[in-house]
Amino acid sequence: MTDTGKEKLVADVRSFKLPRYHQIPTVGLYLEQVTRYISDMLAPIQENCITNSMVSNYVKKKLIINPYKKQYDRDQIAYLIFIAAAKSVLSLDDLKQMIELQQKTYSPQKAYDYFCVELESALAYVFGLSQTPAEIGTDPFDEKTMLRSVVFALSNKIYLEKCLAVIREEGIPAQEAGNDARTRYQGNDICEQDQSNGALTPDQEEAISD
Repeated sequence: MTDTGKEKLVADVRSFKLPRYHQIPTVGLYLEQVTRYISDMLAPIQENCITNSMVSNYVKKKLIINPYKKQYDRDQIAYLIFIAAAKSVLSLDDLKQMIELQQKTYSPQKAYDYFCVELESALAYVFGLSQTPAEIGTDPFDEKTMLRSVVFALSNKIYLEKCLAVIREEGIPAQEAGNDARTRYQGNDICEQDQSNGALTPDQEEAISD
């Protein structure tokens, strides 16, 4: 992969940042506003991640509660951002179970902000922008470990998709591309990483301090 290709690979991830809970609109949003808002937020890492019909299906499947007067509040939007991102690595049934487990352990605000920081940290690590994933919080709950597994699965999927897109654009020979991708994957084997040295940025600390 050329230097230009490598820069294209990380450009979107370098600047990617999800809105924190307190930054999500407090006024109710109608369906089309919700899908446009979430699509814009996730566009750097995922395209066409949510549609009106998808949201209606999530309500029908009881992943989120019914909108009030056809408007979605901050909690519902936070859940939808998580669902829109994670649905590529989890089934709807698994997503529903994850949300139910979260509701027994954390408030929507804390759970969502954890997700934001974890995803941004995992993406930076998988794309080679940081040496170690940040160690976020000290809670002993299994739900935290499960969330980390979800965001790393998602981050590796995004990395692979972006890698293949750059490879197609540059016309890199298959063997060279395979060697490059294999090197990155081996370097990101989180099962063998010592994560104890991961450090939070001031923004990350602030995001989960509420």
